[in-house]
Amino acid sequence: MDAGASLSAAPAELISVRIGEQLFALDIMAVREIRGWTVSTPLPHAPDYVLGMINLRGAVLPVVDLAGLLGLQKIQPDASSVVVVAEVGGRTMGLLVDAVCDIITVQDGELKPAPDLGSDDLGFVSGVITAADGIVTVLQLDGALPAVEEAA
Repeated sequence: MDAGASLSAAPAELISVRIGEQLFALDIMAVREIRGWTVSTPLPHAPDYVLGMINLRGAVLPVVDLAGLLGLQKIQPDASSVVVVAEVGGRTMGLLVDAVCDIITVQDGELKPAPDLGSDDLGFVSGVITAADGIVTVLQLDGALPAVEEAA
């Protein structure tokens, strides 16, 4: 949640991605590259949101279905799917999304807190931004992937 506080204090750049009809945003500084979907090699005993592993220029990276991680309907990867290679919790991994949409510059006060649901289930949501095309949920994934770190 500290990331949300820092985002509201000064302009920051986020990269927006689409999963189904919903928009999410990640800190652009965590994104290493954006690439097309590549068939992954299954990773035995991994959580169901871990699609497998890919070889990225000699480095083996786990690929996480971001929709599955967020509790949404899992993505069926196809040629139009995108893998966002990002630094998450000190590890580099691929995040499968339907599309990369835009770069968003967040100005002071634009990031609003996520609705309070009375639980910590939204601990990786930094906040929300209202945009012309809907609400963008800003994600802070560092604490959302402990099982992936163990599986990878």
